Amino acid sequence: MTKIEQAVSKFLEGYNCAQSVLYSFCDDLGFEKNNALKIACGFGAGMGRKQEVCGAVSGGIMVLGARYGKVEKDDRSAQEVTYKKIQELMDKFTEKHGTYICRQLLNGCELTAKEGQKSFKENDMLNKVCIPCVQSVVSILEEIMKENSTGR
Repeated sequence: MTKIEQAVSKFLEGYNCAQSVLYSFCDDLGFEKNNALKIACGFGAGMGRKQEVCGAVSGGIMVLGARYGKVEKDDRSAQEVTYKKIQELMDKFTEKHGTYICRQLLNGCELTAKEGQKSFKENDMLNKVCIPCVQSVVSILEEIMKENSTGR
């Protein structure tokens, strides 16, 4: 199963977009899957349904931080590399989807309101918007991580 298939499968099982993206990279990162699911849990639907940064993008940011991020005793270069890769992820995602803001991706559908949740379901936004976002992030991450597989 590819990482994209794994992420979509997890998403369809009921995990959020951030969880699904991070989960699909757990083996590569050496992460325990349940801990990864817990860490990413609050980032779904644009951070706790606040519809800010897309949860799939947030999951991607977690993956890049885990792969390239600065740790104790590191100089600042690891942080700079991580920031550049995160900017690349966000820029490529925006090129494809027009924005990385969940509220805008969902055309203003308000997920904190019952009407918004109903509209989300009636308009099949899970399949029309969210799954393509999860797929895009995983694909972009694979591309970014392939470019510099000599990192940590």
